[in-house]
This record gives sequence, C-alpha cells and structure tokens, in this order.
Amino acid sequence: MTYSPDNALIIQSDRTVLLDVHAPKAEAAQAAIAPFAELVKSPEHIHTYRLSPLSIWNARAAGMPVADMVAALQDHAKYPMPESVAQELEALGQRYGLTTLTAGTGGDLLLQVADQPLAELLQRHEQVGPLLGERLSPTTFAIALGYRGLLKQALLTAGYPAEDLAGYLTGDALPLDLLATTRSGEPFHLRPYQKMAADLFYQAGQARGGSGVIVLPCGAGKTMVGMAAMAVLQQKTLILTSSLTSVHQWQRELLDKTTLTADQIAEYSGQQKATGPVTLATYQILTYRASQDDDFLHLGLFDQQSWGLIIYDEVHLLPAPVFRITAQLQARRRLGLTATLIREDGREGDVFTLIGPKRYDVPWRELEGQGFIAAADCTEIRIPQTKERQMDYATAGRRYQFRIAAENPLKLDVVQAVLEQEAGHRILIIGEYLDQLKAIAQRVDFPLITGKTSQPERDRLYASFRSGEISGIILSRVGNFALDLPDADVLIQVSGKYGSRQEEAQRLGRVLRPKSDGRSAQFYTLVSLRTCEEDFAQHRQLFLTEQGYRYHIQFWAV
Repeated sequence: MTYSPDNALIIQSDRTVLLDVHAPKAEAAQAAIAPFAELVKSPEHIHTYRLSPLSIWNARAAGMPVADMVAALQDHAKYPMPESVAQELEALGQRYGLTTLTAGTGGDLLLQVADQPLAELLQRHEQVGPLLGERLSPTTFAIALGYRGLLKQALLTAGYPAEDLAGYLTGDALPLDLLATTRSGEPFHLRPYQKMAADLFYQAGQARGGSGVIVLPCGAGKTMVGMAAMAVLQQKTLILTSSLTSVHQWQRELLDKTTLTADQIAEYSGQQKATGPVTLATYQILTYRASQDDDFLHLGLFDQQSWGLIIYDEVHLLPAPVFRITAQLQARRRLGLTATLIREDGREGDVFTLIGPKRYDVPWRELEGQGFIAAADCTEIRIPQTKERQMDYATAGRRYQFRIAAENPLKLDVVQAVLEQEAGHRILIIGEYLDQLKAIAQRVDFPLITGKTSQPERDRLYASFRSGEISGIILSRVGNFALDLPDADVLIQVSGKYGSRQEEAQRLGRVLRPKSDGRSAQFYTLVSLRTCEEDFAQHRQLFLTEQGYRYHIQFWAV
C-alpha cells in the first residue's frame, strides 16, 4: 500500500494509532477502529488510540475476528502499517479463545485448552494450576463451579483470557415492559444508542452474551440501558449503586418508565433491609462490617433471591469485597454501567473478567454532536494567596500543603463573582473540604449537602432544585456520583481530590444533560497560584482536553 492522503490513520510501531479528524475519511476510520482500539485522548485535531491487550480481547469477546481488525487498520491507513503491528495484533488476538469454559455434563465446568503444550504450561502456572481439577483429556480439565471467576482472573494474568461459554442460570420470572408514555405523561422511547447498547449486552441470548460493560457519558442515560436489559430478560434483578440517592433515582425511573409497581421494588440499605423482584442496594451496605476482623454482614444478599440479572451501576467504583463475591457469581448475568473504565486502582482487568468485556462505548463528543448531551466549556481560574498564607504554605508539611492551597480564602470572592456572572442559571458548587464549603454556604444563599445530611433532607433539596424552587446547591464529595439534576448547567469546583481523572469526569457529568436552550454547560475549577494545586490541576486539565473539551485559563487579580 502507498500513501493515501484521504485516509485518516497514522499507525505507529508502538501500537498507537493517530486519527486526523480533518481527513476526508475520518468518520469512517473512527467507526472502523472503535471496536478494538482504546481511545486515549481526543483534542481538537488529532485523536490518539492505543491497541492494548484488553482492547483487543474486548473486541474478540464481542466476536470480532483479528483479520477484520487488521483490515480496518490497513484500509484506513494514510501510510503503510508497520508489519510488527499487524503481527502483534495477530498474536494478541489469537490468544483469546485458546482457553474456553463450557458447561460439563455433571453440573461442573470444563476448561478446554487449544493444544497440549498450552495445557502443560497452564497446569504448571502458579496461579492457574491450583484451580484446575481432574485432567479429563490432554486438553481438558474439570473445574469446580466456585472457581469460575477465579480461574478467569488467573488466565487473564497468564495472558490467555478465557472465552466463557458456560452459560447462565435462569432467575425467577419478572414480567415488565417499558412504557411508551411515562407515568408523568411524557412520551418515552429508547435513544438509538441505548437500544444498541442493550442489544449488544444481551446478544439475542447467545452464549457469549449476557455479561459485559456499557460505557456511556454522564447524562447519556445509562439507567435506560439497564431498564432495557431488564425488559429483555424478564427476570429478577439486583441493582447495586454508589449511594442511597442513586437508589432513589433508580426507583423513581423504574416507576416512571416501566410497568413495575412500587411493591415490586425493594430497598436494601442502611435504612431498611428488604428484598423483592427488583432490589436496589448500595455498595456501602454490602461492604459494611463492624470491624476489620469481622465478616461482611450483607454479602449474603447475592444468594437471597434467584437473581437473573445483577446490574453494577458506576462499575468503576466497585469495591474489592464486591469483586470477590462477584468471582463466585459467574452463573448470573452481569451488566456493568459506567461513564469511564478508568479505575484509580488499575483493576480494569478484573472488570473485564468478572463483570464482562466492554460491549458498547461511545465518545462524549459524538453524543454531544448529536445533541444527546450538552456541550461544555471548562474554565480554570488561578487565584493568588495572601503573603501570610503563602508563608503558611511554604513552611507546612508536604501532605498539608495541598489542603492549604485548596482552602484559599480568596476562592470565596471568586465564587461570589462567578455566581453574579452566572445569575439566572442552575448552579452546583462542589468541594472536598467541609470547612471551606460551610464558609461558602455562609456567604451565599445555597443549601449545603454533606455526608451527614439525612437522606430525606437530601431528597427534599434535590427535589427543590429540580422544581426550580432553589437555584443552587453546595455539595461535598456526595455530589460526585449518580446525581440526577438535569437542569444544572453551571458547576464550580472549589477543590478536588488531587489529580483524579475519574473524579473530574464524574463532576463534569453533573452538568452534561442537554439544555432546552442549547446553551453550553459551564465548568469552573478554582486553583491557587504557585502551589501544588496547580500541578494536580494540570493532570485534570490534560484529561479534559484529551477528551476534546474546550479549556480556558483565567488569572484572578486581587
């Protein structure tokens, strides 16, 4: 192949792929590589993808042949693809499926291995070997049912991810349908990408369907995908969420948009311990124990009902104990929902093996261009400190310096100025430190919600915000996740958790619901000058610009 100027891809020998968004065939190239290439960053002109083992194995798990991946790269390459990339892609791609889990005849599982040398290798592997049962043939091992998840984890570590075709148990029946008109009287239908996501998860009941992760931006309606999966399966469902607020949001959406009734939906939380055809629980209650030496009291919830589906909302937050119990639940269908597969603990591989491969992913900017989520302008305001506070910062211990910078008192003046500038809009103020948030609450006429705010009071304030009775809320870290305030269009971040990309994505997502007037959401971050807060802000800034968001820097004059 020679130089093709209309093509959009530049494929490099380090397995990165650059996409020129201005090339005539850019859109076709993006669609062609999206199933098997991991989007790393997408600023204005050149998007960067990476061909990683997990991205390739995700595509193989979805049924994409390696030959199709190679062809997609070759067809859209501006310059000839390095031969080593095609060879490495072939080698990685062929590893998926060399080990296969199937159902045995006696109620156990079978591990089928592609050939005898690999069987010998795996039998001697320090993590895989102890999980293998009787060797039934040169390439077949019996596997205990309880080892299904642990074996998949071990095989991924060994570099030979298993194709799991062992199937699923059928849960108790749960008849439900999605409504064409919500109970509140609004027309309702799934958006095309929501329906596609649910279809790709279920895959018409095929053996490789029924487990996996859907990645959609905040505000894109991941809850609707979960409800669509429930409507397809028609089986008892356990829904795990990140907070009690999220529990109530799921309950509200299920009652508004499905044929389910209130007595069919139960809450399992710190406040009540009920189960039903649909049970909503929090990760916090499942991982509660009185002390470090005690057992987890509520993990038995997973066995209390014959679940046909377990939905893991905000799957990127899944705590380690839930990973462990999920390893034992591989016979249940599992759906993970998230806005980002970024895990600060690096356990993306466990999500792949225990929840399932990525079934659907769509970039934020694509949905923004279609009007399904709002455009967003990101502004960082850099604020000086007083000389006295600069001295306090300079002489403080390294760990305390961040807090001194984050709680810069001059940020209160900037908050006041931004509120005056954005008067008439629906505003959220989010921060890390309670003393700072309390000081802001004393300055402005917005209520403050923290972890100590009772759930009824939170629900009341959220409802007041949705109805327009109040125009702003101040939130501690409780505002990071699963907050359904669709009219919010301005967010002021007064302090953050170091350089967390995950937190930045979630906080921005609070204002990404599409606006009726088409206005862009405004996302402000306040940062103290000449401090470590600037360094951490650069990490967050880089993440946002890599996602394609417009980012401006302003300097505050005292």
